[in-house]
Amino acid sequence: MATEGEYESILIVKPDVNVYRIPPRASNRGHRAADWKLDTPDWSGRLRITAKGKVAFIKLEDKVSGELFAQAPINEFPSISVETVSDSSRYFVLRIQDDNGIDASVSGRSAFIGVGFGDRGDAFDFNVALQDHFKWVKTEDEISKNAQTADTTPKLDLGFKEGQTITLNIGQGKKRDKPRPMSAGGFGLLPPPPGGKIAPPPSSNHNTSPPSGGTESDYLLDLDSSNSNTVVQSNPSSADVWGDFSTPASAVPQTAPESDGSSTSWVQF
Repeated sequence: MATEGEYESILIVKPDVNVYRIPPRASNRGHRAADWKLDTPDWSGRLRITAKGKVAFIKLEDKVSGELFAQAPINEFPSISVETVSDSSRYFVLRIQDDNGIDASVSGRSAFIGVGFGDRGDAFDFNVALQDHFKWVKTEDEISKNAQTADTTPKLDLGFKEGQTITLNIGQGKKRDKPRPMSAGGFGLLPPPPGGKIAPPPSSNHNTSPPSGGTESDYLLDLDSSNSNTVVQSNPSSADVWGDFSTPASAVPQTAPESDGSSTSWVQF
């Protein structure tokens, strides 16, 4: 039921509605609008549906003054408080609860009346307004139920007990080796071997002039001995190294005869 202090909201207002006195239901087959005197309604006015908390109220009011004629509290839908008829979608049966009933002979606080709309769209809006309200009520009930279940569930205690401690072992990271300096070409420079010496490049022997005071054969032997990879073979006739070559006579320069009249000739190579 509605509680004190809750505000009342308006769900829907329909300006034209007819109210009918309905006969008692003779069987369980439901109400039929054809059994009512549809051409002569017992009352006409406006219908307003309001909500206060989870309870909806269908109020029948005067069109001009707004005076309340009757109201039907609705706690759930569908229910016995609002029923549809079996032969039409524009008519409903309401159970009103009000001291000022439509019939003065009604001694109780409840009575069943028939209401009908001239337009089918108004009947559809009436039905949808009640459905939406009680969908909201169902959602609120589920939220409240889940909140109560969460409060009764024992909570996990993750706090430290008295005297309880915790130890953290934080390991030191490994030191990384410093990268070697890179040369301009992108390759690392290798250090020289310990205690080693770099041999000088072999000198060229092609442009060296023979030393003075020695023969040409001695100079050639000295060049051969400076090369550690050359094996010099001893030959008794090594002094005559140039004996196998001969020079054309035209290539030998001619010298003028000396003044003493003696003649000498060059050794042929």
